[in-house]
Amino acid sequence: MIGRSASAPYPSTSNSSRPNSSGPNAPTQNPTAPPSVRPGRPAPSALPAPTGAPSRSAAARRTECLAQLAFGTDHLRAERRTACPWCGGTRLRTRLRTGDLLGRRPGRFALDDCAACGHRFLNPPLARSGWDFYVRDFPVRGPEADRFGRLLTPAGTLRSRARSLLPYGEPEAWLDVETGTARLPVAAREVFPYTALDGVGVAGIRAALASGRIDAGFRGRLPALAPGLAGRYDALSMFHHLEQCPDPRAELRAARTVLRPGGHLVIECADPASLSGRLLGRWWAAHLQPRRQRLLPAAALCAELETLGFTVLATGRREAHIPCDLAAALALALAPLLPRDRAPWRRWIPSRAQLRLRKALLAATAPLISLARCADHLLAPLLARTPFANSYRIVARRGA
Repeated sequence: MIGRSASAPYPSTSNSSRPNSSGPNAPTQNPTAPPSVRPGRPAPSALPAPTGAPSRSAAARRTECLAQLAFGTDHLRAERRTACPWCGGTRLRTRLRTGDLLGRRPGRFALDDCAACGHRFLNPPLARSGWDFYVRDFPVRGPEADRFGRLLTPAGTLRSRARSLLPYGEPEAWLDVETGTARLPVAAREVFPYTALDGVGVAGIRAALASGRIDAGFRGRLPALAPGLAGRYDALSMFHHLEQCPDPRAELRAARTVLRPGGHLVIECADPASLSGRLLGRWWAAHLQPRRQRLLPAAALCAELETLGFTVLATGRREAHIPCDLAAALALALAPLLPRDRAPWRRWIPSRAQLRLRKALLAATAPLISLARCADHLLAPLLARTPFANSYRIVARRGA
């Protein structure tokens, strides 16, 4: 962890420009930092109560999960849409059908394309019960999921994201949405050593605070927390968040509330027009289901930002491209070949021998993943300049 020196000069920050230390949205400060390090920061306070499911034993989780699956998975989905949820267009075409390739949880999922705006979305979408089941209560965890997550966020990509605001000056306070383990704030601290780096999200906030990776943390979703954070930040980032949230328009409105006039919003999303997605199909990381709810085209997102009073300052794909497509596709292709691990949605519990075999095979496939990762990085300078670039980045400034 790259921290701040207690003797380093910090710019003066008024109490009115930082989150209040009282109320349900009060942040928790890093307890290891002396108060003199960050003048004007609010006093330490407790995190709000967790929003996820309460802790319970493995047997109880398995019983609950299998009870929900006893009648299939149809009840986890809402009604199929006949119009695009972004623009209302009715010319829809199914792009692909897939399952949960990483966790092998039950269910089949379809992604539709809108001919009018290019929006690609899960159809039928998850119902509230499906969102709770797949995302909150029974997420995919373990070494395989950790390895896949690391493939999607290489160190070079984090540094590129941290530098995205360099042309616009050093922000005073930066809020990272769904910061998770706060790898981005750590990278941003190298670029902006005097910026207050905070995080918001439903998971990982407590650990990020304990490790000193963020200065203040807020547990929950941004639309719910935004009224208590109104006008507190002059920089806010959403990196591959809008693809996974239930309502992207609500997230954008919340971002406008949290930002001060003149503040900068940085958004990065997977590009539905990327040729990588056409080539790799369901093995493309951006098509991973059921977490990826949608892929928004850059033009539609820019138009929405302008409607909300933002001025789009920059758009681009070269810097946003993530060198991960081949390695992630290989990891997803190998996942169904491995022996199954312990998970609450399995109807049988694997033996110790099967778990040891799975661990050995995971280690044996690591060199293959590493070779594919090297190929991704070697090809990245070329692919980033072509339609194979897999992501785009938008920097916008909030109006008055």
